[in-house]
Formats: sequence, structure tokens, C-alpha cells
Amino acid sequence: MRSAFRFVILALVLLIVAMVSALTAMRFAIHGQEVAVPPLIGLTPQEAERAVTGAGLQLTIERHYYSPQIPEGRIMSQLPMPGTKVRPGWQIRLAQSLGPTRVAIPDVTGQSEHAAELNIRRRGLEIASTAEVEAAGVPADQVLSQNPPANATQVLAPRISLLITNLPEPQIFVMPSFIGQPLGTVSRTLQESGFRLGNVSVAAPVTPPVDASANPATSIEMVPPPAQPSPASIIASQTPAAGQKVFAGTTVNFEVR
Repeated sequence: MRSAFRFVILALVLLIVAMVSALTAMRFAIHGQEVAVPPLIGLTPQEAERAVTGAGLQLTIERHYYSPQIPEGRIMSQLPMPGTKVRPGWQIRLAQSLGPTRVAIPDVTGQSEHAAELNIRRRGLEIASTAEVEAAGVPADQVLSQNPPANATQVLAPRISLLITNLPEPQIFVMPSFIGQPLGTVSRTLQESGFRLGNVSVAAPVTPPVDASANPATSIEMVPPPAQPSPASIIASQTPAAGQKVFAGTTVNFEVR
């Protein structure tokens, strides 16, 4: 009995030792392959390339910024920071200096979006972003404001953001039925609602059927010519038809009797 107990204890000890050894080996395998990110700020792209290649890393230049401190063409920031432990093959993201600001920021407010873009790109600058806004009394497709403003100093990036005016979304209505109503009343309703009165025509009168057995001389009736539309004329049909979705300012045509 005592031998069996000793055997169980020995087996447990060996199992614990094996687990600790495996964890240690795994940790060494994971962290033993990590490398420290070298410092790249102030280097040229070629020097930075050689530094990261020697450490088994990669780099990419993602941004360009103006800087009065870092000479033009040299690295001004990096991510991850120097000394960070990473795995081989890790991508280091860099920003390169454009040197001190030398390009004057143009004033493009009041210009169309296309004209502003041409003006900006002609000076070697870029469009960072554009946003649209409705502005009462200001035409659509016009630069309302810009960032940075004209002739700004201490500009970090060669990019300009624009705020462009646009037209408001047209209102949508459901066309009501005007059939059976007087033309004069409907005309006022349309004008007050922001719609336009279009063509008004008189519906052709309905000709009664001719009885062939009757005396032809007495059965033929003269049909009077259609009268001209008047405010008292009654709506017989309309276009667009009732229930259709229309925009404000839509022209409505009628046929009256």
C-alpha cells in the first residue's frame, strides 16, 4: 500500500515538472524570437531601411508632414516606438518630414469644388476631406470654409479640408385627388402648396348613341363645340394621378368639363 502511494506521489511530481518545463520552453520560444524596434527618427529612408532590415523588420512611410525641427526627407515619427518588442517581420509605420512650410495656403472660399481642387493641387497640396452642408442663401457647390485657412502658418500637413454647400433634399408629397372640384379653387390650392398649374383642356363631350331604327333626319343632333375652361369648370381628370409621389413644384395638368 505504501509503495503504491509513493508511486502516485512520484508520478504527480514528474507531471508537474513536465508542465513547468513545457511552459518555460513555450515562453522562451515565443519571447526568444522577439526583437527590439530600433530608433529611426532623424534617419533618411535608406538608413531606416537598413536598420529595420538588419533586425528582420519591415517599414512603410504612411504620412508626410511639415516640420521646422526635422530636416526635409528624414523620419520624424515612428510606430511602434523605439525599444518596443515585436516579432520578426513586423511592419514599422513611419512619417517623413517635408521640412519647414514653404507653400502658401490659398484662399478657395467662394469657389466651386472643382475650381478649389485645381487651385489646391496646382500648389502641390492635397484635399484631406470634404463635407457638405446646406446654407440658406448660398449657391450649391461652393466652398463655404476651409481648414487650414488662407495664408495659415505652422501648418503640419500639406492637406486642406473643405466645407461645400449643397442643395436641400426636395420635399416629396402624395398627390391628392382634385376630381370633381372647381378649377378656380384647385388653382389657388396648387399655388398655395408650391405646385404649378399646367395645361387645362376641355374633355370631349359624350355623344349619345344613335338609334338606327329612328328617323335619321330626327335622330342626328348637332354637338356644340367645347367651351373654354373657366374657374367654374369641374375637374374630370388629372396628371399626375391621385396617390402618386411628386416633388414640390411639380406641374399638374387637368381635363375639365
